[in-house]
Amino acid sequence: MALIDVHGLERTFAVRRKEGGRRRRPTTVRAVHDLSFSIAEGEMVGYLGPNGAGKSTTIKMLTGILHPTSGDLEVAGLAPQRQRTELARQIGVVFGQRTTLWWDLPLRDSFDLLRRIYRTDPARHRANLDRYVELLELGDLLDTPVRQLSLGQRMRGDITAALLHDPRLLFLDEPTIGLDVVSKGRVREFLRVLNAERGTTLILTTHDLADVEALCDRVIVIDHGTSVYDGSLTGLHRHGGSTRTLVVDLVDEAPPIEVAGATTRDVSGPRQWLTFPADTSAAPVVAAVAATYDVADLSIQEPAIEDVIRELYSHGSPGRA
Repeated sequence: MALIDVHGLERTFAVRRKEGGRRRRPTTVRAVHDLSFSIAEGEMVGYLGPNGAGKSTTIKMLTGILHPTSGDLEVAGLAPQRQRTELARQIGVVFGQRTTLWWDLPLRDSFDLLRRIYRTDPARHRANLDRYVELLELGDLLDTPVRQLSLGQRMRGDITAALLHDPRLLFLDEPTIGLDVVSKGRVREFLRVLNAERGTTLILTTHDLADVEALCDRVIVIDHGTSVYDGSLTGLHRHGGSTRTLVVDLVDEAPPIEVAGATTRDVSGPRQWLTFPADTSAAPVVAAVAATYDVADLSIQEPAIEDVIRELYSHGSPGRA
């Protein structure tokens, strides 16, 4: 049985715009249109799309914050728009730009307040807290006020707060935005362990494809409020023909690099940009470059989701893979 079932979902808004100093009649804006998908318990799914595609509107309907204009929607066997309180016990939500913690309270007190709000069994709360504190390395921060935490520390606190009541489903909206590489790795590893140990279903919305590659076996891409792709991330890149870029800083200037599996796109002094298909591993290209040239530094640029979708359309009809 699916944990999330969405069929023919629609959401419109009435928007008034000023023109010539006068207010116009409301214009209907369609944020989500004929959207359908199902997500099974235990899946880790990337929910992707460019800005304004309808991702946030969808999440708000799935969590009961917004009511659909039309269509059918069920989450954990509940109708979010009618059973929002019951649903809150089944889900956790983490917004990378906002915190659910109390700014002036220590982490420990915020967690205890959430136990009381959700009426979680004290023994279960302690067991969950001990486990998450260990996995996310929060032990030295429990008595620190939230306002004194770094962004990465606060994010780990927010993730813990969202999970203490044992939700079956966790919504993650840009959970690694602004984090350094070490903090991103810690959060990703924790989410993998959470899914493996507890079977928690994860819905991830992000513009960072590295998060998706690290966590998700499946992606759903929406644009203009409707699904344009539902399948594997590899299939998405294959459909769209998108590319990754290897930025190589050589010790000295050199002619365009020539290695199998990549094409030199640009050269500027000792720096060169090589492109290769996004659905292939970077390792052979990196190894070939390092074995043939004197390399001072290199990095990999991932394709932006907006570019992936643009390429998806330019190469033909989107679909499922």
